[in-house]
Amino acid sequence: MVQTNKLLNEHQVNDLFSRVAPRYDLLNNVISLGTQKLWRHDLFKQLQIKPTANALDVCCGTGDLAIELAKRIPNGRVTGLDFNKKMLKLAFEKTRMIGNLFLIQGDAMHLPFDDNTFDIVTIGFGLRNVPDADQALSEIYRVLKPGGQFVSLEMSQPTNPVVRLGWKAYFNAFPLMASLAGGHYQDYQYLKKTSQQFVSAHQLARMMKAAGFKKVHYQPLNWGAAALHFGDK
Repeated sequence: MVQTNKLLNEHQVNDLFSRVAPRYDLLNNVISLGTQKLWRHDLFKQLQIKPTANALDVCCGTGDLAIELAKRIPNGRVTGLDFNKKMLKLAFEKTRMIGNLFLIQGDAMHLPFDDNTFDIVTIGFGLRNVPDADQALSEIYRVLKPGGQFVSLEMSQPTNPVVRLGWKAYFNAFPLMASLAGGHYQDYQYLKKTSQQFVSAHQLARMMKAAGFKKVHYQPLNWGAAALHFGDK
């Protein structure tokens, strides 16, 4: 079992995301050095999406990934799920005019859906903040249809020593940059630690295989600072 959130309990994590919600989109751009949109573009290049698909975005946050899914599934349905009400409120403001996108509050480790429901499941920057990433992967596998596709976009661990040194230095400065932008220093200190302590891309691929996923492969991003992981049921 991989417990990714050892620093705070679930209630404390929920409170933290309520505080960071207003700046979440801005700071995602900061943490990704402005490349998160390119990362999502790479994600969609590798998904085979039918216009009638039924898709789920787990830990949808303010809805950016779910919105991109909905654009590509004009005759299907996209569900965005997050455990934080303030994140969902911001997502609702961005998605209220999108008729095929629906938002619900829920727990990534106990997904409120029947087995074999979705053609596609995505999760962006969410696995590292759930208490048990293995259980979340197991739940995602359960709700996927046979033949369904799963993709995770997540921070990772660079393997090149030089890149890893620069990555560590950047993340050490991240809480201060966030606080200068109006955030709480301790909140971003926590988010820095969850990013730095999360498993490597190779380890996450092994976890996906252990959960049952087939054809597991991954694509490093920004020299390994993040990674896309793909798997089928």
